[in-house]
Amino acid sequence: MREISLKTLVSFLDAELGLSDFPKDESLNGLQVQGREKIRTVGLAVDACQYVFQEASRKQVDFLFVHHGLIWGGIKSLRGLMRDRVKMLLDAGISLYACHLPLDWHPSYGNNAELLRILSIRNMGEFGEYHGRKIGYWGRAKKDTLLSQFVAEVNALLKTKSSVIDFGKKVRNVGVVSGGGWSAITEADKLGIDTFLTGEPSHSAYTLAEEMKVNLVFAGHYATETPGVKACGRLMEKKFGLAVEFIDHPTGL
Repeated sequence: MREISLKTLVSFLDAELGLSDFPKDESLNGLQVQGREKIRTVGLAVDACQYVFQEASRKQVDFLFVHHGLIWGGIKSLRGLMRDRVKMLLDAGISLYACHLPLDWHPSYGNNAELLRILSIRNMGEFGEYHGRKIGYWGRAKKDTLLSQFVAEVNALLKTKSSVIDFGKKVRNVGVVSGGGWSAITEADKLGIDTFLTGEPSHSAYTLAEEMKVNLVFAGHYATETPGVKACGRLMEKKFGLAVEFIDHPTGL
């Protein structure tokens, strides 16, 4: 089994994922909790939580890579759940690494670029501004498709059950912003987007979509944010020969 140092892996990921390009992200991107110094096994997860930490410990993971980390806007105290979570990682010697907005945006390993790739939609450019950066993408399908067929493909590939609002258009130009990215719909009109794929449903998105006549597909926050995490796992496996395993803990949301 291959082995590398924690410092080597963290330095590589920091640079490769462009963490310094997102200074306004509320997440503390990068290494949040320092564990053992040698890395052989990598765990992947969407969320940093007790279930994931327990599974990582059981699987003897050295380095845990997540999209949603523990530290948002700094640490105010180490009490209660935060204390218990950090203690669980330290006791197991597991390092925790988080990558939030950079992983939504990344053109090679990000959630949104991966969603287009998985759905075989040609990437046409960036889409969806958030904190001064466009973190999503839009693309063009090979041919016009019925919305019902598109949604069936999304559900099958992401193992989810989408909520759909159909405004009668066939699917050709698709905007994608994972997670809670519904506000990006404001850019749909100028790009000629007929279908917007995101994670969480939003009451506020309905009237915007109604007036623009843009189909809405809410495929789930969790489901739309697994592709980038898995892509980063493949990157670490290929680059360093590390053993990598995805820890699935779906919320159904």
